[in-house]
Amino acid sequence: MDASEKKRILIVEDEKHIAEGLALNLGLKGHATRTAASGMEGLQAWKAWQPDLIVLDIMLPGIDGLSVLRNIRLEDERLPVLILSAKSELEDKVKGFAFGVDDYLAKPFHLEEFLLRVERLLFRAPHPGEEGAKRGERPTPTQPYAFGRNRIDFTTATAHGRGGKIELTELEVKLLKLFVTHRGRPISRGQLLEIGWGYDRRTQTRTVDNFIVRFRKYFEPDPKRPIYFRSLRSVGYVFDHSEE
Repeated sequence: MDASEKKRILIVEDEKHIAEGLALNLGLKGHATRTAASGMEGLQAWKAWQPDLIVLDIMLPGIDGLSVLRNIRLEDERLPVLILSAKSELEDKVKGFAFGVDDYLAKPFHLEEFLLRVERLLFRAPHPGEEGAKRGERPTPTQPYAFGRNRIDFTTATAHGRGGKIELTELEVKLLKLFVTHRGRPISRGQLLEIGWGYDRRTQTRTVDNFIVRFRKYFEPDPKRPIYFRSLRSVGYVFDHSEE
């Protein structure tokens, strides 16, 4: 198989013998592989290498696999992701699928079943030339997201708020999309740090609070009395506009 035709598979797994075994067997099937031993390494490799599929463990040092998955899904809803995890309870699987995983295989697993699931996911993935098939390309929303007198267009990274047009940064877009997709549900500072910056949730920083201040200046009628981006004591923040 020509190198340009090889499918690229990123294995995010902290158990070295498992990662090496999977890489070896996927390589024998003609695929190109890379491994990452932590959530942070996985996110960096995903950004730099743009794989065709990710094999993802949940229990990782630093950032866990579900936070890695949510980070990816904020930017790419099409990339196939297969979770391999020792957490095999129904609740764990439901959570994985709710966060956007394509397949879930509990450890210990049979190698042949794993390889078949990988091939199935690669076969189902969009191919080059198909509409929306480019790696990293998100489905285009049919309408901007509106709340109050505000509007956010995720495709152009722009918004209209209390002061007029706003040019949003890549990180602002990511965080706003996270708030919109979790509308009405609390998000902790730790979750925002993991998903937005790739920090360990135990990191002590005012970075998240500074971004919330910025969003309030953009979108709140009165930034000192927020109604959309509200603080929850000892929890974090919640975005909602259900009482309009």
